[in-house]
Amino acid sequence: MSARITIVGLGSGDPDKLTLGSLKRLQGAGERYVRTKDHPVVAWLEETEVSFVSFDDVYEAKEDFPSVYEEIAARLLKRGEYGPAGMEIVYAVPGHPMVAEATVKLLRERCPQAGIALEIIGGESFLDEAFVRLGFDPIEGFALLDATDIGGGRIDPRRHTLIGQVYDQLTASEVKLGLMEVFPDDYPVVVGHALGVSGQEQIRRIPLYELDRIDGYGNLSLVYIPASEDEALRIRSFERLHEIVTILRSPGGCPWDREQTHQSIRKNLIEETYEVLETIDDDDPDHMREELGDLLLQIMLHSQMEEELGTFTVYDVIRELNEKLLYRHPHVFGNLSAEDAEAALNNWEAMKAEEKRRKGIKPEQQSALSGVPRDLPALMKAYKLQKKAAKAGFDWEQIDGVWDKLEEEIAELKQAVKDKQDPEAQELELGDVLFSVVNAARYIGADPEQALSRTIAKFTRRFHYVEERLRAQGKTPGDSSLSEMDAFWEEAKSKERE
Repeated sequence: MSARITIVGLGSGDPDKLTLGSLKRLQGAGERYVRTKDHPVVAWLEETEVSFVSFDDVYEAKEDFPSVYEEIAARLLKRGEYGPAGMEIVYAVPGHPMVAEATVKLLRERCPQAGIALEIIGGESFLDEAFVRLGFDPIEGFALLDATDIGGGRIDPRRHTLIGQVYDQLTASEVKLGLMEVFPDDYPVVVGHALGVSGQEQIRRIPLYELDRIDGYGNLSLVYIPASEDEALRIRSFERLHEIVTILRSPGGCPWDREQTHQSIRKNLIEETYEVLETIDDDDPDHMREELGDLLLQIMLHSQMEEELGTFTVYDVIRELNEKLLYRHPHVFGNLSAEDAEAALNNWEAMKAEEKRRKGIKPEQQSALSGVPRDLPALMKAYKLQKKAAKAGFDWEQIDGVWDKLEEEIAELKQAVKDKQDPEAQELELGDVLFSVVNAARYIGADPEQALSRTIAKFTRRFHYVEERLRAQGKTPGDSSLSEMDAFWEEAKSKERE
């Protein structure tokens, strides 16, 4: 039989708020421990000869809070396991034991496993004082966040938000950066120190940018952001985007958006994708941000159409994507390893094949060419098909074979043109040449789509130069000779080499 552990909440800091029952348990305990002595009630209790062993030394010895909490829980469990049978060990924590107390969470998980009886006695939490001193009702919408885990995705401006564990200015700086993802720099926030503690309470209303420029942070500090219905504060949120698209497609929304179908905006999806690619090629982050938004809008619209039919929502799209990413990266989220990109890709392909088996598809019975989208641009599609065929062993052993095939196809195209074969036959021969060129690109490790895009950009750049030079002479390509234009073309090439 082991000792018993009782966890007692010391309240928000005012000794008058400590219940008589909690005081009796503290006075009658065989052993008393406190997470930290940096709390007003602890000092008052010690004046009444209720002494404690504190774990403040653990904070000094460990590098981070999780390690601190693990060590405190381990020490208490060990003392409970080897302490005198039936003895009550009281562990006192600031506030309420069930509010923002990581050590209590660990003890609740591990005491039953160790066969140690555990009792928890509540206390006034800092939330009680916050509701009174800051003057808001949590039923209006309320979030309690940890200062060490603040990000824009966790903040909803429509809810009253309290951020606890703001121990020092460094932590306040991290909180400020997280809040600035949602709120403007000068947004008014409230900092509270020792709420409800006579002679120590401070409530300061400051602009957000000053959050880490004020003093007084400690164990009894918090940050409060009042709830706001200002929609401008939600302009970065995915939920707001979903709302906007839903409104656009609603009966009272935009007539044009309401009329669209999957088929009517199908081409938009392709066009927006290529506009994103253009910003990537131009290394233009500002324009890329805009075009990625346009592409995201297409995804939102297609998802909204299905939501209206009751088949799925955009959140189902996100869920399936998240599940896929987690499943196909076992070297990140599972037990497998990947030393390099090739190993990671092999893991991806293996998990992808396993997904197919779960759906009743047998990858080994599928064509080696399966999985290439039907509507890809022809150049890109040829490249992907050839890669799959090569992976299955259908490939030239040496690049000489590629050159021979290319020369053969060019000769056949020439012959088809010379013989004045019908246009369809000539087109097929031209396709064979292009297919062979793609094979050469794959063999040398070049992306044919990118290679051709670069050549197109080069052609466009040089042609614009020709037009500018002609324009300077009061001419246009239409009223200039080929030799004149060719001279300027060569001039453009020379300038590129400089």
